[in-house]
Amino acid sequence: MSTIHQPFSPPHRVVDRTQAAIVIPTFNAASHWAHLCVGLRLQGIAPSQVLIVDSSSDDGTRELAANEGYEVVRIDCSDFNHGGTRQSALDWVPWARVVVYLTQDAVLATPDSLDRLLSAFDDEDVAAAYGRQLPRLGAGPIESHARLFNYPPQSDVRDFESRHTLGIKATFLSNSFSAYRVDALREVGGFPSDVIMAEDALVTGKLLLAGWKAAYVADAQAYHSHAFTIAEEFRRYFDTGVYHRKELWLTEWLGNPGGEGKRFVSSELAFLAPRYLHLVPYALLRNLAKAIGYQLGLREAKLGAGWSKRFSYHKRYWDRSSADPESRERVSLIRS
Repeated sequence: MSTIHQPFSPPHRVVDRTQAAIVIPTFNAASHWAHLCVGLRLQGIAPSQVLIVDSSSDDGTRELAANEGYEVVRIDCSDFNHGGTRQSALDWVPWARVVVYLTQDAVLATPDSLDRLLSAFDDEDVAAAYGRQLPRLGAGPIESHARLFNYPPQSDVRDFESRHTLGIKATFLSNSFSAYRVDALREVGGFPSDVIMAEDALVTGKLLLAGWKAAYVADAQAYHSHAFTIAEEFRRYFDTGVYHRKELWLTEWLGNPGGEGKRFVSSELAFLAPRYLHLVPYALLRNLAKAIGYQLGLREAKLGAGWSKRFSYHKRYWDRSSADPESRERVSLIRS
């Protein structure tokens, strides 16, 4: 993994690196550990600022983390939730003014990746920021395009008015490499304790509604991408449909995501056609699977929990009987 490094001299900060905690949820992360640690070491931060929240790994992940000097908290695998686990982590880093979230397979690309991300908070109205995700080494054309489409080279800052031009895309943010102002995060109630996915976009939507801004920092870079199969794409987009159905306030306030899907397909075909024409039928089939999965997800209440769990990428979610009541209460509170 290589990139051209340009020297970066961060200005005087409202929030500096010593006030930032890095939280990384892990599960059997040993195969990713060497690359993950290289990226963290590049940042020159104190190991005590890194918190590993491990879901009872059995491959030595906790031992590897302890050897690096990181703080390690073990939770039961069945207790992990994308939102709830990240929210609970705040209680283990009470000193932090900013919390940075990474996933175990995200590799910080340059020595200034963290500094550049934190620089977004020099604007006191910014409550959340996320960096640019680059295709991992060996990524194929379809996998690479997805990263180039969602993470362009231009930075931007969004507020609630951005919904007029970006629609629901205004809430886009990825906890694979993100940061939040802790006071603002707590002000809007933090991450939900039970959400199927997209806890990052959900919180961003609440922050924008509350008058805060969200920043995309293209110069803060990490390597992170996935080669999902067609079946996995179907399941992921089924869960996206479930998420949008349960969080109706998002589409009511920000608009339907259909236009963004059409823009992605057009961009992907234009990207593939010149050099990878043989991949176009496969790409079309993937996009058809996404569309079917999404539409079924919107109708999960009619399908019932049994079929929904079969279709879902995040199957443990369907074992949580409180998911529906909590989502309805959360929407009601936000819209009141």
